[in-house]
Amino acid sequence: MSTPAEPLPGGPPTPPAADPAATRARLSWRIAVEFDTEWDIALERAKQSKDLTGVHEFLRKWQYIAHTETTDPGSYFRVLAKAEQITRTGHNPDAVPNRADARTHPATLGRS
Repeated sequence: MSTPAEPLPGGPPTPPAADPAATRARLSWRIAVEFDTEWDIALERAKQSKDLTGVHEFLRKWQYIAHTETTDPGSYFRVLAKAEQITRTGHNPDAVPNRADARTHPATLGRS
């Protein structure tokens, strides 16, 4: 029987279990370094605050990253590079204009 941390034979990869070891096992060593750093921070904050909310949020975030890296290797660093580019230049060259539907746009409400 497969566990949530293992891909199903012949099927698409499944997200890792909500367990730090299972999640970390899915990461490349480069990403695991970042996981370890953030894990230490999350644990220290939980220790100080006596609240595990941040640990649960950390695990959900990293479950998603681990699953995404399994299905689309390299996506984590592509997202970081894109965020750095947007931060540095102040705009997203791949952004598309948000064109609101004229029937519901506040400037056109009440017009026929």
